[in-house]
Amino acid sequence: MTDPYSSHRVAIAVAPNGGRRTKADHPAIPLTPAELARTAAECLDAGASMIHVHIRRPDGRHLLDAEAYRQAIDAIRKQVGDRLVIQITTEALGIYAPAEQIAVLKAVRPEAASLALRELAPDEAAEPDFAEALAWMKRENVSPQIILYDPAEAVRLADMIQRGMVPWPDIPVLYVLGRYTVLQTSQPADLLPFLAPNAPRFSHWSVCAFGRHEAACVTAAALLGGHVRVGFENNLHLPDGCFAPSNAALVGAVANAAQGLGMEICNADELRARPVSSA
Repeated sequence: MTDPYSSHRVAIAVAPNGGRRTKADHPAIPLTPAELARTAAECLDAGASMIHVHIRRPDGRHLLDAEAYRQAIDAIRKQVGDRLVIQITTEALGIYAPAEQIAVLKAVRPEAASLALRELAPDEAAEPDFAEALAWMKRENVSPQIILYDPAEAVRLADMIQRGMVPWPDIPVLYVLGRYTVLQTSQPADLLPFLAPNAPRFSHWSVCAFGRHEAACVTAAALLGGHVRVGFENNLHLPDGCFAPSNAALVGAVANAAQGLGMEICNADELRARPVSSA
């Protein structure tokens, strides 16, 4: 009998810090380049193929800065070589304007970057600048991932693809289950609206989720053909509710769950080999 999951190799991304939490939330949240590099190595060993990087100011506040990104990327590369895809964030956190976000993206020219549709193209008037940024990413071979916070945004992105605003016929996306709110706890059923029969289909889609059910949410996504993102950005707890000692523990919990259900884990080279226009 054919194994239904044998052709689906799950990519695990770790989001180890985000732009909000500090050492007061968890002492193991990595904030400096050296801490990010150590975390990257630990998460690589646990099964991650990508690290989603935020950088901070000396006082811990969210930062978008090309030189600071270069320092973090260099530190991670020295620690893990090319065994992890390094994805930077362009997230604004209410601090940066779209033009500033795009300027940092172009100045860094990273291997990969995430872009929130609602931040960079909040309305039709902003679409041309967003489209130009995507065209630049295609020319410079920077791998995109579009962050989608609700199914309506997925519909809008699909419409932009149809209208030629996106320079690929398909593009990787991240479905976010939940919000940055106190005591937010996502549930696996929160994924269903994104996968409804009339919802747009993207070949390479990933899921992140807020709260202690993070592992359950992303494992459900993996079983349905998606990829996963876990880490202290969205969750500080292991599946049993205990405080996670590290980001690597969260990665390992999901890797073990996926492998226990017959799935295999994708490495960085396999992730890079997938064209943007298809999974």
